[in-house]
Amino acid sequence: MEYRTEAPPILLDFLNYHEHIRNHSRKTIDEYFLDLRTFFRFMKLHRDLATDEIPFDDIPIMDIDLDFIQHITVTDVYVFLNYLSRDRIKHQRSRDTKYGLSPTSRARKVATIRSFYKYLTIKAKLLEQNPMQDLDSPKSLKSLPKFLSLDESVQLLSSIDGANVERDFCIITLFLNCGLRISELIGLNRTDVREDYLRVIGKGNKERIVYLNDACIAAVTSYLPVREKLVCKEKNAFFVSRNRNRISRSTVHLLVKKYLLMAGLDSTQYSSHKLRHTAATLLLQNGVDVRTLQEVLGHEHLNTTQIYTHVDNTELRLAAQASPLSRIRPKGDAE
Repeated sequence: MEYRTEAPPILLDFLNYHEHIRNHSRKTIDEYFLDLRTFFRFMKLHRDLATDEIPFDDIPIMDIDLDFIQHITVTDVYVFLNYLSRDRIKHQRSRDTKYGLSPTSRARKVATIRSFYKYLTIKAKLLEQNPMQDLDSPKSLKSLPKFLSLDESVQLLSSIDGANVERDFCIITLFLNCGLRISELIGLNRTDVREDYLRVIGKGNKERIVYLNDACIAAVTSYLPVREKLVCKEKNAFFVSRNRNRISRSTVHLLVKKYLLMAGLDSTQYSSHKLRHTAATLLLQNGVDVRTLQEVLGHEHLNTTQIYTHVDNTELRLAAQASPLSRIRPKGDAE
């Protein structure tokens, strides 16, 4: 996506700031652009500056300027959120025609709008007051992450076989032991893989070191000779597809689903990201403290990591048994 030719100057300045000053990833910049493009298109419709004859996704935004932006109110944004929750197609490029974005998706767009107006007020100093300062975000339901048990993890690893067994075993071993994001895994270069650690580029292009345990070292050692024989179009890519390209996100998703099925596990409930949840949960259950886990996973904020503390229920079980009434039985029950 080349937003430079599609974004009006005031939006382009915001995107350039986040890409070159804040050093956010290109994926993040693209998401900012898409969120604000949708927002501006809706606002033009809302203000009768675009006709219904023009398809929503064809409404131009190059004419958006400071005068247009500074007259948008919090109430206007809530009307936009109502549109997202009721009338926006969930998956724009899918045959699925269900409508209404999830609270999480709507909250991300609110965060983008807040960030844009904060930039205009504090950094660009184009606005004296931030009209979105008190903008509320949709409340989303907090659900506990799904993860594989230790036995299911072993079962999954035992199912890996076939022509790419060394590569696939290495991929799933790194997921389950190191808790890598899929973007981090497919982004690995040969020069990032050292004797006992990985150099990982995480969210926001932040670099961290992830140390390898014996299982990971063995898996990498087994895959390396196979990788060395492959002539890849991107010479430094560590994981390579059968087409000799850097392995893609979709390929990794497919191979994880395949082995979940082969292991007799529910492939609709688990994914490559669920393997990251599994790694986090197993580490926490086996004595790793939450702050160390934060470093391993590359979380910026501790509260993101703390969700895993609710999954490890050993102490909660002990607390339940500690009640002085835990031995009381109904009349007639044998002890």
